[in-house]
Amino acid sequence: MAPCAQAGSGRLSRGLLLLWALLGTGLCHTGANVEGFSQDASTSPPVAVFNWTVTAQLVEEMYTNMTYKCWEYFVDMMRNVTAAELCEWKVISRPYSFLQHCLEGWADDLHYGYPNALAEQYIFQSHHRYFHNCSLQHQVYFDPPEDVLLAMIIAPICLIPFLVTLVIWRSKDGKAQP
Repeated sequence: MAPCAQAGSGRLSRGLLLLWALLGTGLCHTGANVEGFSQDASTSPPVAVFNWTVTAQLVEEMYTNMTYKCWEYFVDMMRNVTAAELCEWKVISRPYSFLQHCLEGWADDLHYGYPNALAEQYIFQSHHRYFHNCSLQHQVYFDPPEDVLLAMIIAPICLIPFLVTLVIWRSKDGKAQP
């Protein structure tokens, strides 16, 4: 294996950073046997041996750290919103959408799965902290009670056979219509 070159001041991609975090610094060691890798004396290529439990824990830890940063940035953006503007979608759509996209984006980048319990916790926390009074300030329409809804559905259905019977009964008088 070639010696490890020093990294420049350029930014590393997320994938490369994730690979480095998952494999650790064992990549920069020289020699035939590197931690996490094994190679036969023949010409077979090195084979990575992963502990998937540790890998899953690292991904979960990375996702936890990144979602916390998403939350901190969301809270910082919400500092610019006045109490009177908390329920106006034009004002809060940008921070709220950022939070959602940040949580979802990091889950996608880390192949963590979305929606997940941690992301839902941050969304619920945002509603509890910032938007809990919105339904009281603005008129919100709710579904009617079940008995009213059932009556509104059944009444037109029962009216149809009555109207069909009325049309048939009126057409039986046998007189030609001009």
